Amino acid sequence: MDDTGTLEEAFERLHRTGPEFDGWLSNHGPMAVESMVRRGQARVVHRWLDAYTARLEEAPAGSRAIGDDWREALGDARRLGDWLRHFERETAERPWREVLGEWWPRLLPGIAAGATHGVIRTGHAVHALLESVDGPRLAELGQALGYWAARWQPMAGAVRPSGTAGPSGALAGVPRVPDQSLGINHRLDQLAGTDGWESSVTALAPAATADEARDRLAALADAATLRYLTHAHGSPVMLIHAATAPTAVLRTLPALPSALWAPSLDAAWAAAAAVTAAYGPAGAADRRELPAAPEEAREVFERAVAHGDEHVIKLADTALDVYERTADPDALAAVVRASTSIEPLKVKA
Repeated sequence: MDDTGTLEEAFERLHRTGPEFDGWLSNHGPMAVESMVRRGQARVVHRWLDAYTARLEEAPAGSRAIGDDWREALGDARRLGDWLRHFERETAERPWREVLGEWWPRLLPGIAAGATHGVIRTGHAVHALLESVDGPRLAELGQALGYWAARWQPMAGAVRPSGTAGPSGALAGVPRVPDQSLGINHRLDQLAGTDGWESSVTALAPAATADEARDRLAALADAATLRYLTHAHGSPVMLIHAATAPTAVLRTLPALPSALWAPSLDAAWAAAAAVTAAYGPAGAADRRELPAAPEEAREVFERAVAHGDEHVIKLADTALDVYERTADPDALAAVVRASTSIEPLKVKA
């Protein structure tokens, strides 16, 4: 729990800004500060925000309320302000678990929303609420769900797992989309027509029970994080989401009915596979050219915060979970690779 109130202060600062900037880039501030506070770096949060918020834009205004037309409004980015206001009311007036349980299955088919940032931001918000419930944390869940709803985006060619492979083997079999140019929407639109896509997604073994779904989600986050070390050159930023999206779903499971755990695994797997297909390189890097892990695991997050980039911070947060489960130093080395591949954020001392 954040006994300093820093997370609440940070959320309040960030809620004066919108969930996107420069067109459609995602505001990672709430996700990064939640990780920083939870990992013991609360003292640097406001300095980090001073640098990060300089690039953000004001929160969008709403035009009309979301009502019975919610299905038609899903994925309509023009109604971003309407969705934010809708979930601001929902999370203020109803129990947050009730709101989440109602909307999670509605939003899950559109997990690709905002390059998976909708579900990732939701996962961080839920993680914070599972520790403590207060106004700013409830408001953050509303912001996250509103962003997800406005950018809701089903993936072409989405199919359910029905094979026998584990996450690592299934990820290794995901093909690359033919045209790896332009943005993520252009790449995701190619999935249905990509040779081997459907068979690679169905290759993952389905979960027969809720516990299996939870364990397989953890294994998926593990596999994607470890794969990042050897494949980050495909896109050092975008391939991080193949790991952080399943982690966000995994962290949300305790707040959801167990009947939703298996569908959550299926959606998280589709998202991780899609990001891998969209940005994966033709081959792995030479292991001799890759960085080593630091001597102590705690150094990873300290390095990420010192680096400042929001993606590196979020990957470090995920990688520490992976290292706790697997004791594999490649999880820590993956963060070192990210920090040497991504431009740092300049934060004043």
